[in-house]
Amino acid sequence: MTVPALLTATAPSPLTAAYTRLAEVFPGLRAEVLTDDVAAPSGGGWVGAAELAAGGAVLDDFLAWDEAQVLRDYGTQARPDVVASFGLHRYAWPACLLVTLPWFTHRRVPRIPVEDVSFHRGLGHLTLRVSEFACLPDDPAAGLPGARVVPDESALRAEVLDAVAQHIGPVLDGFRPRMRRGKRALWGMATDEIVEGLWYVAHLLGEEDRAMRELELLLPGTTKPYVGTAGFRELTGPNGESLPTRDRASCCLFYTLRPEDTCVTCPRTCDADRVRRLTPAP
Repeated sequence: MTVPALLTATAPSPLTAAYTRLAEVFPGLRAEVLTDDVAAPSGGGWVGAAELAAGGAVLDDFLAWDEAQVLRDYGTQARPDVVASFGLHRYAWPACLLVTLPWFTHRRVPRIPVEDVSFHRGLGHLTLRVSEFACLPDDPAAGLPGARVVPDESALRAEVLDAVAQHIGPVLDGFRPRMRRGKRALWGMATDEIVEGLWYVAHLLGEEDRAMRELELLLPGTTKPYVGTAGFRELTGPNGESLPTRDRASCCLFYTLRPEDTCVTCPRTCDADRVRRLTPAP
């Protein structure tokens, strides 16, 4: 996929280094911080997070892409709630990284209300405007405009969960009428998006083990509205090797299209199948 140049020559942000690193290891996804004098993109495939949160025609158009993709790739019509689940995942997975990745790489946590984020799914491109971010006292960015210093790592983890909830909560509300899921199930999906997005990118960064430890501290299972823990556990391969896995707090519903082809972290996937699929081919 050809990735176009940046929308504008924007000034560096305290978050730029984290998002630059993301593009380096995962070229299919980019995040760009806009300055106040740069308009958010619109039209031509762009959608505002606030528009998804509002539901209505914009969300219908957004989900039409998922419905067509399922029909094209699997030759079957997906249930409306399955389509909505796919669409939510395809937005929430990258959106959560806007918060979790700069926390993981630089200990900086941006606040990103839905009004300040736009997404182009075809380009894998997010734009955001950041007026406030949390950081630790020894961060070189602590004196910058918009910095809000918190005392320690525990407080910074609380900022991560609050920032994600501030952004993703309205989006869940927008999707909810189209899904056969209650509030708890939707927040289980949010928990999974936080964990699996950072876990995947951290693997690309060569820091998978640290990410697993950080995520276990972030999501101990007692923080509302999130549901469940990070869910990591360890299996043993045929030669005694360690095979990290996790149990999702929710189901992506892919089994409704291919019952025999569940995700490796799906609660429906037994440990024997996980070991088989996680063991490298000889």
